Amino acid sequence: MKILRNLSRISALLVALSVLTAFAVAAHVAKKGKYIFFVGTYTEEGSQSKGIYAYSYDADTWKVRPLGLAAETTNPSWVTISPNGRFLYAVNEISNYKGPGNKGTDNGGLSAFSIDRDKDGHPTGNLTFLNEVVTQGTDPCYVTVDKTGKYALLANYTSGTVYVVRIREDGGLGVGSTVIFHSGHSANPQRQTSAHVHSVDLSPDNRFAYVDDLGIDALKVYRFDESRGTLTSNGPKYPRFDPGAGPRHFALHPSSKFAYVISEMQGTVTAFSNDPTTGTLQSFQTISTLPKDFKGEIEDAEVEIHPSGKFLYASNRGDGNSIAVFAIDGEKGTLTPVDYTSTLGRHRAVLR
Repeated sequence: MKILRNLSRISALLVALSVLTAFAVAAHVAKKGKYIFFVGTYTEEGSQSKGIYAYSYDADTWKVRPLGLAAETTNPSWVTISPNGRFLYAVNEISNYKGPGNKGTDNGGLSAFSIDRDKDGHPTGNLTFLNEVVTQGTDPCYVTVDKTGKYALLANYTSGTVYVVRIREDGGLGVGSTVIFHSGHSANPQRQTSAHVHSVDLSPDNRFAYVDDLGIDALKVYRFDESRGTLTSNGPKYPRFDPGAGPRHFALHPSSKFAYVISEMQGTVTAFSNDPTTGTLQSFQTISTLPKDFKGEIEDAEVEIHPSGKFLYASNRGDGNSIAVFAIDGEKGTLTPVDYTSTLGRHRAVLR
């Protein structure tokens, strides 16, 4: 079984979906060349969405077919799949979680589901709810699972915290193991009055966690201890961005020599050299994700790298509604614009 996000053609599809919905992640091959993926949505008042939806994708014809509601849950704005492909985890991007484990403070939620399968072991597109826990912070907007499948690491946007929670053998969520608090502010008086953690990504060897903070214009790097599920600072120095840039999401090149961060409010991608042994990043290029003649609202979202390492895809929300495609220089890691492709839809802005 292969995970959909590793397909040669799917990177651009996932980025395009991130413009129109909350985001999508992949499940597994149902049959050769045929896949199922799941899309998270916002379910707040006025929305017709009810939770997580499933779709089939045919790699030969590029056709996407809706399979319906996979699971009903509140504001599953980001979903991810466990390394073994058996479970799905969704943040519940809220600040008033009322379920078990809440001790009266404001919190978001994290929900666990098992991926249903038919008698032949193929995913059906349905999810079975396992449990939900508080996230020790408000408005969680991103979650990833470590390479061992034993820990979920998530970003709490509004409270500016990183939370690590244990995963049980049955795929359900256990107790937390680490909470990291960010502090500070940056230039934008509406959106950067405090820290806003937006993503958490792990290195292939599970040793480093890369954390984008939109509120303080920083990319912080932590050492991750997979035996205990703890995060510790990788040093006092870490990459900072132009005031008001708003770093949002991170992508590591397959070679691990380069890394890329998309900045939501500046409409740029910044390229870094990466030392995989120390987790040290050095920026060497910042490039716009928009055409030179673009005028309008800038609100970038997702960045993905083609499995070959030859191309990078960046989504433009706001008035852009496009996917920017860049060629990656294999030796230098620099980006060169190749194309801007319409998403054939418009994004309703959610400023997170």
